[in-house]
Amino acid sequence: MEKEITKEYSNGELIVVWKPKKCIHSAVCIHMLPEVYKPREKPWITPETTTTSALKSQINECPSGALTYYMKNEIMEEQKVNETNATQIIVANNGPLKIKGDLEIQLASGEIVTKEGTTGFCRCGVSENKPFCDGSHRKIDFVG
Repeated sequence: MEKEITKEYSNGELIVVWKPKKCIHSAVCIHMLPEVYKPREKPWITPETTTTSALKSQINECPSGALTYYMKNEIMEEQKVNETNATQIIVANNGPLKIKGDLEIQLASGEIVTKEGTTGFCRCGVSENKPFCDGSHRKIDFVG
């Protein structure tokens, strides 16, 4: 079994965890905090350039769950949806359908895919990664 790559970046208080294989490249992070996320630079994540509060807000909007966080001096745990572990479904204004929770998805091909954390599903119809959102709704000014 292939080991999952995980990268961590810290602002001294909060540790941003990035799992590249989970990333769907929707660019929500870049649009919300362009001063932090610069994909053409190394390191591409510079969390020290903004507040912990701003980072938390942005990471909670990541449609794929590729970005998570934990606080320094706390044991790293996967972020839980809420205290009851109920699955949450959020219709993003002019964006994807976001489902927070662990999922088993049967694709049209019959393939079964499992997702953990947050998964963004395309509502605009133009994603190149259907049924998942890839951020294409921004290019067509999707309203929904």
